[in-house]
Amino acid sequence: MGANMTRRLAAAGIDVIAYDRDPERAAALADDGVARAASSVEELVAGLEGPRSIWIMVPAAFVGDVIEDLIPHLSPNDTIIDGGNTHYPLDLERARRLGDHDVHMVDVGTSGGVHGLERGYCLMIGGETEPVERLTPIFEALAPGVDAAERSYGRDGEVAQAEKGYLHCGPVGSGHFVKMVHNGIEYAMMAAYAEGFALLSRANIGSASRADDAETAPLSDPRLYDYDIAVNDVAEVWRRGSVIGSWLLDLTAEALVADPALDAYQGRVSDSGEGRWTALAAIETGTPTPTIVDALFSRFSSRDNDLFANKVLSAMRAGFGGHVERATDPTPGNDPGSTT
Repeated sequence: MGANMTRRLAAAGIDVIAYDRDPERAAALADDGVARAASSVEELVAGLEGPRSIWIMVPAAFVGDVIEDLIPHLSPNDTIIDGGNTHYPLDLERARRLGDHDVHMVDVGTSGGVHGLERGYCLMIGGETEPVERLTPIFEALAPGVDAAERSYGRDGEVAQAEKGYLHCGPVGSGHFVKMVHNGIEYAMMAAYAEGFALLSRANIGSASRADDAETAPLSDPRLYDYDIAVNDVAEVWRRGSVIGSWLLDLTAEALVADPALDAYQGRVSDSGEGRWTALAAIETGTPTPTIVDALFSRFSSRDNDLFANKVLSAMRAGFGGHVERATDPTPGNDPGSTT
């Protein structure tokens, strides 16, 4: 993602020095003529004119170490920009730490993923006004621009900052707070699509053989579930004129064309922290967000974190009713080798 951002900045005429712990990555950008390559943090800082602007694009767990590596080489009025998915309380701590050296901290929630080079990046910015305004050319180069979407009804006259695809949300931490909620919403939207397509994939269970025993709930009327629905075609038709159309749906449709049964995936869904932080903020502010929290818990379940709980359920059923676990679930859409 950082490499693509570098390419987008270079295309806008912005001079970039690239540094990565893997020298070949920075060298590749230099070979393509989009950046100068630095072989060390010291060389990176020395190659920039003051006041320097250094954009960090690394996993959240490493941001603190990178900042500590940079501090000895920085000068007053330099700015560090954290464009990753950092938990916003850490921004406040790091801003105080950098403030002791008269260095600015700007947090930028960055959305765009691997397609940002072509589509641009939606930027949610937190920080003091002066350094943020100084960085405006960078934000405008990275953002999608006003032509990326039709203007909202009721907006006219001068184009607002948000319409260009970037927004100064407030003081330090606010950018990552907004990005945190953005990703919480993303969790919920992804879960809704996933659950809907899963239901479509099981619309034919009425025609499947089912066990006739106390461990298998009967269908009220098997004829109601006798549809062999082409899930990949449903995704495609929903992309056209449907009120649930979105880029996430576009990506889902592409995946289903390439692999209709999604055999390339195990269904173990990771979470990088933002959903958890959104849930914590919702609890502390007393804001009901049941859909986002449920989507987060679904990701935990996908990694078998509910396995012991399910074993407890089986143990209780065996205890009070003599119920024996079925070895497999024979209904369509399930792995015949999976335990239940």
